[in-house]
Amino acid sequence: MGINVTTEFLAKDAHKAAKRGDLIIVVDVLRCTSTVVTALANGAREIIPVKSLREARRMRAENPSYLLAGERGGLKPSGFDLGNSPLEYMREKVFGKTIVLTTTSGTKALNNSKGARWVLVGSFLNLNAVSEKALSIAISEGTDICIVQSGTNGEFSLEDFICAGAIIDSLNSLTKGDVNLSDAAKAALLGFTYVKNDLCASIMRSRHSTRLIKMGFIEDIRFSCQMNLFPITPFYNGRSITLK
Repeated sequence: MGINVTTEFLAKDAHKAAKRGDLIIVVDVLRCTSTVVTALANGAREIIPVKSLREARRMRAENPSYLLAGERGGLKPSGFDLGNSPLEYMREKVFGKTIVLTTTSGTKALNNSKGARWVLVGSFLNLNAVSEKALSIAISEGTDICIVQSGTNGEFSLEDFICAGAIIDSLNSLTKGDVNLSDAAKAALLGFTYVKNDLCASIMRSRHSTRLIKMGFIEDIRFSCQMNLFPITPFYNGRSITLK
């Protein structure tokens, strides 16, 4: 088959995958990409990821009907409609809405992926769907695949590493092992294989999870660790994230 699969460990490195011409799958398990998947599954029209609070507030001022959403330090910023908890993004709140979203790491990874022809949004929640779509596009377009882990505050994130491994495991299963894995991809696969039978408890041991639990967000972690809850694949076109 000849498809190469690799992974980058931090949001700032997404541009490397874009420069290579890879199809990119952005992952930020806790909680940005889990939130994006949940919002679109519950009928949101589109999600516009931006890097800064200032940019988010400016966009909302120009478009009063948009919902303003996101976090800093894990908490909803002043004046925002929604935080970064996927449990907030229920159908009655988000159906038909455009959401401007800014988070500490995930929206940076998405914005740093600009320039790539294909940018997909992945999580445990849409694991098989995003893997199947990525593989289909990679085969038809002749591209390689890179899973970009957003990390946490510019540092390596255990939960994103494990999710990258889960996506790689799915790609392996779909191709019966006929993909070329980088050493980083192999490491992520080994990590997921080691913890998959105790996934949520293992994720809860991460540094970021520990902080979220102390802040009262343990249910966000439990929700975000569910595999294949939503059979959808969000696409980022450089401006907004939608379901094609």
